Amino acid sequence: MTTTQPATLEEALIRIRAILSEFAAGAGDRDVNSEHPDALIQDLADAGFGRLRVPTEFDGFDVDLPTLFALLAEAGEADSNIPQIWRGHFTTVEILRLEFDAEVRSHWLRAVSRGAVFGNAQSEPSTLVAAAVAEGAANRGWGAIATRVRTDENGRRFVSGTKFYSTGARFADYIRAAVVDAAGDRGFVVIPARHPGVTHVDDWDGIGQRQTGSGTTRFDDVPVESHGDIGRFKESLRGLDSFVQIVHLANLTGIARSIVAETTAIVRDRTRTSLHATTQQARADPEVLGVIGRLESRRLTAETLLLHAAERLEAAHRSGAESDYTRAYLDTSAAQVAIIEAVLDAATSAFDAGGSSVVRNSAHLDRHWRNARTLASHNPVVYKPRVIGDFLVNGIAPLPGYYRDRPSVTDLSSESDTGERVTQ
Repeated sequence: MTTTQPATLEEALIRIRAILSEFAAGAGDRDVNSEHPDALIQDLADAGFGRLRVPTEFDGFDVDLPTLFALLAEAGEADSNIPQIWRGHFTTVEILRLEFDAEVRSHWLRAVSRGAVFGNAQSEPSTLVAAAVAEGAANRGWGAIATRVRTDENGRRFVSGTKFYSTGARFADYIRAAVVDAAGDRGFVVIPARHPGVTHVDDWDGIGQRQTGSGTTRFDDVPVESHGDIGRFKESLRGLDSFVQIVHLANLTGIARSIVAETTAIVRDRTRTSLHATTQQARADPEVLGVIGRLESRRLTAETLLLHAAERLEAAHRSGAESDYTRAYLDTSAAQVAIIEAVLDAATSAFDAGGSSVVRNSAHLDRHWRNARTLASHNPVVYKPRVIGDFLVNGIAPLPGYYRDRPSVTDLSSESDTGERVTQ
């Protein structure tokens, strides 16, 4: 964490964009060399990147969702690892913006404004989950999970377990971990990312998004932080299913921009052309120019649908109506289908604009398809058309996964009746 945070959004954006330029300059080489951008991620934190959605009352910049996702698209254009690394952080900030407990909200949002970065530790190796289910651990809220939080005789709590797909955790100051307690209730707790009991394993072997740190994280009696329970109630998780997907859509949009920019530069600089070409230069070849035109149309598709999805979710937050959150999720799902198709097509078609040289590792063009394919598989798009169709034909709204079976703040009324403190 840092004490040199920018004073204004304008100053922050200047610093952020300068750092994104550094990211872009080395993105291809980092992909080839499997080099994690630890220092540059810290530079972004120091530049106020993590504060973008923190409300002004907690010293943040409080940008709206269309602005956030536009900036994440810029980040994705520079290096598609960036938005995914920060996805867990921004998701945590969204939870905290709607956090019911005022002390918890203030504590963590002010920490973020001082430069704190959150990582993610939610998913687990399937073998551990299967073992937990076999032992009868049918946890309440979101399905079975093996990571446990225990309470000692002094009331202190400790987390032990193993996570996978723990994106961003290795870069973070704190980790938002999904855990289950002795009663079988599941929730999020905040733990220190750099505690001796935390082990980050560099074992992510995906074909793309190789520098996200999305591998194994192990917890061995890691203490839960003060004010460490967040997102206890469904009200602080509203819209989160849409939000986490739109982060990926912003990233894919950034990839589309990068494909257009890099392929256009390749065509401009080509000095050779094909035996079957009708022109002496690629930059005048109608077939090649047509490829560039189609790439640009795919980029525009992604840009337009990203903005629509962001505006839908922003409107749902303003209205607070469950029907608007449903509409936002459905539109996000439709955008997911179209953007993935567009960007994967662009990532493949780009090779038609170049000769044999563009398939060389030194061209780095293949990373766009690998990264886009990995992001497309993250929240499987194959299920989304059915969800949309079921709503349109049968009126069946999708059930938000993040707050399925979660308690509501209205459930606290029984606690207040017994004299226990209820934080407003």
